[in-house]
Amino acid sequence: MKLEGKKVLVTGADGFIGSHLVEALLDEGCQVKAFVFYNSFNSWGWLDTLPPAKKAALEIFAGDIRDPNGVETAAAGCGVIFHLAALIGIPFSYHSPDSYVDTNIRGTLNVLQAARKMPVEKVLSTSTSEVYGTARYTPIDESHPYQGQSPYSATKIGADRLAESFWRSFELPVTIVRPFNTYGPRQSARAVIPTIISQLLGGVQEVRLGSTTPTRDFVFVKDTVNGFIQIAKSDRTVGEEINIATGTEISVGDLAGELIRQINPAARIVCEDERIRPEMSEVERLLGCNKKLLALTDWRQCYDLAAGIRETIDWFREPGNLAGYKSGIYNV
Repeated sequence: MKLEGKKVLVTGADGFIGSHLVEALLDEGCQVKAFVFYNSFNSWGWLDTLPPAKKAALEIFAGDIRDPNGVETAAAGCGVIFHLAALIGIPFSYHSPDSYVDTNIRGTLNVLQAARKMPVEKVLSTSTSEVYGTARYTPIDESHPYQGQSPYSATKIGADRLAESFWRSFELPVTIVRPFNTYGPRQSARAVIPTIISQLLGGVQEVRLGSTTPTRDFVFVKDTVNGFIQIAKSDRTVGEEINIATGTEISVGDLAGELIRQINPAARIVCEDERIRPEMSEVERLLGCNKKLLALTDWRQCYDLAAGIRETIDWFREPGNLAGYKSGIYNV
């Protein structure tokens, strides 16, 4: 499928991955309708930081993914829907699970229902590697069992299965896109890489973390976004669940050590109890298999971890960017 010239809807466009995807879709020549979370400040989230020419090219729709009427209005006239809107913080899901059900499950249902009423060519529904839980085998392929090890991951499993059901029941052209641990400029401070970088650039001598033993498969945001685009373009991805992964892993401790080496070698790691997940909830190992993505699309990894980290650190070194992060506060 050719994306150039198509009108596309991006939910969660104001967020980390969403804002990068919006930029990439504009570069592809798409007409982009950006669904941002309605707020009284008229903030477009990270889209506010885009160059003026790109902002001028956007059609902004301010709404709430939990509102079916607004979602249907936003979807009207769009040939492709990239659904990224979600609540993603795992610790916050421990004490506010209701909001995750409303946003992640009900929000996805709203998108699917709206798409059923429209002549859409494809819906890409965003999943997460957290649906797999701690790896039972590696590399984790799309046949790996699901494990709801947090309320967040449970709601994403539910959203994925809803998407699958709309493909099987109504032949809605849905693809479930499952990124592993995306990182890069604009990422929330609740994620581990921004947490470490912002603390180090803030001048601390003690980097405060939770557990350092879990391993993750980190994917640079530009590679993740390219995955979305290549999956959308491919005519062989409808009805599929597809990982976006690098096939490499690193422990949180080793990652922190490398960031410390690059930014402030005198710093040391301190583990705080409040940052540690409950024992049965912690996902100890994530290492993804990308064979399906490579087989069905033209995607190829462009950034290894070293290159992605360099670009991420450079972004955080800009005073205006770092100023938006409260490094001294634990972000739930």
